[in-house]
This record gives sequence, structure tokens and C-alpha cells, in this order.
Amino acid sequence: MAWRCSGIGWPQEARMAVLRWEGGRVSPLLAGKALGFRAEGVRQCVGARGNLCPLGAVVPGRVTQARCPECARLDRAHSVAADTIADDPRVYRVYLAWFGPGMTKAGITAEERGSARLLEQGAVAFSWLGRGPLMAARRTEEVLRSALGIPDRIPYADKRAVRARLPATAGERAAEIEALHGRALALDGWAQTLEPLGFDAVDHAGRFGLEGLPPATAVVRELVHDGAVAGTLLAVAGPDLHLRTADGEIVVLDTRLMSGWSLVGADAGAGVSVPTAGLGVGTGGGVQDGLF
Repeated sequence: MAWRCSGIGWPQEARMAVLRWEGGRVSPLLAGKALGFRAEGVRQCVGARGNLCPLGAVVPGRVTQARCPECARLDRAHSVAADTIADDPRVYRVYLAWFGPGMTKAGITAEERGSARLLEQGAVAFSWLGRGPLMAARRTEEVLRSALGIPDRIPYADKRAVRARLPATAGERAAEIEALHGRALALDGWAQTLEPLGFDAVDHAGRFGLEGLPPATAVVRELVHDGAVAGTLLAVAGPDLHLRTADGEIVVLDTRLMSGWSLVGADAGAGVSVPTAGLGVGTGGGVQDGLF
């Protein structure tokens, strides 16, 4: 039976990530679990905003967003990240997120989402900085970028490259954001409607399974028809699965590459028979209760 993946999720009530499937099923992602799948056919556009792609378009295997140009434009038109919803009435939070030494970014997320956005990005540690209306949060994000040189994006290739050699303690991992938090609160130019929040570091290394994680040797570049990805799950950080294959290789799979494909189960010993690259290169019968 073929399943279609609709992305990874980080339920607030659970301590583990799950893979979500069309139809509402989920597969818990447990460290030490054997998993495997094989792609079938072609990768199709997943549509936008809950609507099917009217063209049933085929999309490239190496892009992380499985949408054709038309559906991508529709999805972007309703995105907070694109600054197209200036009148959003929700409360937003500004955060500082740390992914490794020298890799701290600023960002915003709706307060109602809690820390989900940080988990989705693979933030190893973070602290809230302020809360208030959307445009005030946006202005503060821009002030931080211009005054302190804090970026709003960290490439995933950079995040993956350092996960196996992070500082050992939560205190060490939080040191950079603590220093930046203090500098940020001292800046002029904060929006008057944004409430500053005290430093309170949250560490995700344990939740991601990064402690003792061996260095990765390769990253999956794309899925292909009849290509398999299989192994034992070691860690999950953001959208990335770190797998140990049957031959001992440590391979990273960005689960965003799975969307749009029809997937069938494969034995955990099937290994990886899809295109890969070194780190730093862009990137039966009865009721079936899980693909793996």
C-alpha cells in the first residue's frame, strides 16, 4: 500500500516528532527504530492551502517545497513570512535561536504556536525576546538584523554540519543567545508595542537525540522512482532524520523531500539507493498501521 507524506510534525503534547500522512495517519519517530521506504512513480505538486493542484503538476525531486509555480504563488500570498498579512490580529513572539557555534538567528512566530516553529527549524537552543503585534515584532526583527548583524536565516547545510560536535552542556549551548539577548534589550528602536521578555533558555538537544550523535557522512539530495531510504533512526532535528544504514553509513534525510511522492515500505536493510552528497552540499495483508 502506497502512502503520501504530508510532512513532519512536532506535537506540543509529545516528546517526539511524527511523520504525517495524507488521510490523517501519523508515524512516531522513535530513536532506535528501524524504518525504510521506497518511492514510486513521479513526484507531484501537493497543492496549496488545503487545495489540490489543479494541474496535477510534476515537480523536481531536489526542491524542498513540492509545489508547482502556481501553487507556490498561492501559498506565498497567504504567508506571514512574505509580509502579505499586515493586519493579522494575533500576538507574535520574537525569538533568538541557536543552531551551533556562531549560528544564531532572529525570527518571529505566532504566540499560539508555542515552540513548534523552533522545533521545525531544528533550533538546538532558543530564548524568547519579546511579544506583541505582528508589525512590532517585524520591526524588532529588522532592528536586530541591522544593529547586531543577526541573520533571519541559517542554511540547513550549516546546521547539519555541526550537530555531531556541539558543546556538551546546555549552559554552553545557551551562552551565545544569552549574550545577544542582553545586547538586544539594550538597543534603541524597539517598537513601543512590543513587550520585552527576560532571558530563559530552552534546550532541544535531548529532544532531538543529538547527545552522542555520530557525524553524518552523506545527505540525501532527492528521491527517485524505485529508490530506497532505509536504516535505524538515530536523531530527528527540524525536518532532518539522521539514519544509520545497514552498512554503517550515517545519512541525513530532509523529510521535506518526501512530500509529493507515493511511498511504500522497504526493509530496514535496503540501505540508501537514491542520490546523495557530502555534507555542506545543498541539498502486505491486513490493516497497515504505519509505513514503517
